[in-house]
Amino acid sequence: MSAASTKHAAFMAQVVILVLDADAVLDKQDLTIARQVLDEGRALVIAVNKWDIANRKEALQRLNDKLQTSLTQAEGIPTVTISALKGENLDKLMRAVFKVYDRWNIRIPTAPLNQWFSDMIDNYPPPLGKNKRRIKLRYITQAKTRPPSFYIFSSNPEGLPDAYLRYLVNQLRENFDLRGIPIRMTVRKTNNPYADKKEKDKIVLQTVDISQQTKRLNRGNPAVQSRPSEKAKFATLAFHLMNRQLLQGSQ
Repeated sequence: MSAASTKHAAFMAQVVILVLDADAVLDKQDLTIARQVLDEGRALVIAVNKWDIANRKEALQRLNDKLQTSLTQAEGIPTVTISALKGENLDKLMRAVFKVYDRWNIRIPTAPLNQWFSDMIDNYPPPLGKNKRRIKLRYITQAKTRPPSFYIFSSNPEGLPDAYLRYLVNQLRENFDLRGIPIRMTVRKTNNPYADKKEKDKIVLQTVDISQQTKRLNRGNPAVQSRPSEKAKFATLAFHLMNRQLLQGSQ
């Protein structure tokens, strides 16, 4: 299968089984394919073939070393040893596929997710930002599944180092049994709760000012009080139009 066909198959799949020979596990091309699968957000299972004739201890050691050093973005990728020729462990391979598929589809309820998040912050607080103040992480929510993707809301998302995000991803993977699947975690900026209040205060002040100008136009003029003049009508109309524009702009 060509590289383009392999990439297309990974795009269309939900769980990808990467079949390797026991005597040449995770060479450069295999690692490239595995990274592409994980980058596309697909679940991955590694099947080590020709296990019936392999040097098992050496092959397992080599495979584990490669996984720990070269595929750290999805720690705990399930690996199954098989013999396609003899039909060995194929049922075990399919069980691994269904298990990782369930993890890939998992949705964590908001309450336990934020309880976990609070515990992680208490155990290992975020570092100081550029302003020498500790970065505040407000809450976390799961945005979607397949793969599990999470949003963290913070007052200073740009200042949070990648090392702290890796810490959260690793702890999330361990606490909620998300081993072997890619996890997306993004930090977003929280809205300023005082920004809307300032805009509303501005609208109120401008509305009061226009209303007072309209009253001054009508003050002390009996004719205007009994029948509004053209100037008073224009001022009232301008007041309503401007008030409507201000309210629409604040929404």
